[in-house]
Amino acid sequence: MRHTREEVIQRTIQEFDLLDQLVANLSETDWQNPLPRPETKDPWTVKDALAHITHWKADVIRSPQEVLTWHHQVHADMLTALSAAPDDWFTGKDRRLGWPNDLASHVTYHRVKDIEQALV
Repeated sequence: MRHTREEVIQRTIQEFDLLDQLVANLSETDWQNPLPRPETKDPWTVKDALAHITHWKADVIRSPQEVLTWHHQVHADMLTALSAAPDDWFTGKDRRLGWPNDLASHVTYHRVKDIEQALV
């Protein structure tokens, strides 16, 4: 199937509007609502889903240099957030060995299985 610029733009705007209407007036509690996910997946909240969607949209438009700059900025922001997080965020409950997955083990997986393999 071939797509037209106008059709892609229209679908993108339509979906943005629908999603934006859904999340525009959420309460703090709503943002923390868990999503239905398989037991084998990490639990996600409404906030996590919107962050995931926004990340992938942003990723589509970046050039390699912008991705590298973003990579450094997000890392610095994450270290700041980790330093400011309350102790209970780290020790409040038992977690799997690789937790927090998105900050370390998920990165390791893609570094080793994807990027290093592509550069051999």
